[in-house]
Amino acid sequence: MTAPVNAPRRALPILSADKIGALKPSLADVIEYRKSGLSLNWIVGCPLECGYCVRHLFDNFEMKVPRRLMSDEEAVSRLVGHPYFRAHKTPVQLLNRATDPMLPIVKPHVFNVLRHLDEQGLTNHVLVITRWRVSPEDCAVLNSFENLRLTVLVTHSNISDPKIEPVDSRIAAESLHTLYEHAERYRTVLYWRPIVPGLNDSEADIERARELSRHAHATVFTGLFFREEIASYYESHGLPMPYDGTARRKIMPEIAEQRVLSAFDTGGSWGALFRKTSCGVAYAHGEADYNGHFGVRELCDICPEEQIARCRAAWVKPDLAKITQEARLLGATGEVEVNDRAIVVEGLDEPPRYFLQHGFGYQCHDRTKPHHYRRHGRAPIGWTAENGTTST
Repeated sequence: MTAPVNAPRRALPILSADKIGALKPSLADVIEYRKSGLSLNWIVGCPLECGYCVRHLFDNFEMKVPRRLMSDEEAVSRLVGHPYFRAHKTPVQLLNRATDPMLPIVKPHVFNVLRHLDEQGLTNHVLVITRWRVSPEDCAVLNSFENLRLTVLVTHSNISDPKIEPVDSRIAAESLHTLYEHAERYRTVLYWRPIVPGLNDSEADIERARELSRHAHATVFTGLFFREEIASYYESHGLPMPYDGTARRKIMPEIAEQRVLSAFDTGGSWGALFRKTSCGVAYAHGEADYNGHFGVRELCDICPEEQIARCRAAWVKPDLAKITQEARLLGATGEVEVNDRAIVVEGLDEPPRYFLQHGFGYQCHDRTKPHHYRRHGRAPIGWTAENGTTST
């Protein structure tokens, strides 16, 4: 039965063309291709003030009141008409960089976009990430979508310092319980992040995550994006610096990962615990990982046996000639390689690499930014050797 999506009492205003033109171009561009999906961000502005928020990268951390950049209908049209969007295949993310999708004034628009996508019969994965309140009534709406493979990821860190994270983590914990209890068509994932050594990786913090993981279809743990813009905010606000330097990739030190894995280990089984977002989402839906992480076998050493079997069955090494042809059309330069771990290209930025990765279900890496053994996709900070330790 279809649950109604009630219109907001007052729809979010749409910014004028002049105000949109004053935004940082990357923020005004409502579609961004990220590893976990084609990201649609037609609403900007958030009052939650998490110190490590990626909004610092878009120069809009001070924009506290959400505003739309366009109508919900136009946002959907932009998404499905995007050159990188493929029906039933391309994973999609909603509002994961500039606001929280479950804020009371935002979520009616999120539900409206989900309804428009679902009514087109699309079966794409759609990821919604929140740390805010989710009610049983919200769950009824989320359950009403009949075609989309919908996942709600609940960000929970247990960081207690209000200067770093003013939102009480108990709000996210309650939302996780509610989502899991009412889940029928959608799935919910505990998004345990950002884990920062000495800040929220105590035995009590880890035990709290273990308890919460029992109320999710999967748990994904990850580290902190600590870019220069975020470091500058920390410094100007007198916040304790989590690391001595910044990095392009997420920082997840080896010692922090080992603490997590040791705590979750029950004799060679880690339950539904995953290092990568797409791995947790795919497992929650009973599918193979759409990012093809199976090629990076050391990532799979904690995965459930049934998930490894799914990914092994779906993982097919692409034909070099076909990959080369598609990569060249996207602008690749230099040699194109297909090895047992990934497609390796030169001259392609992240969006076209993700387009290839999701199209073939096989990792696609930039030769100039290698993914080192065991440190795959993470910053070098906190690892014992430049290429990650070679011990297992």
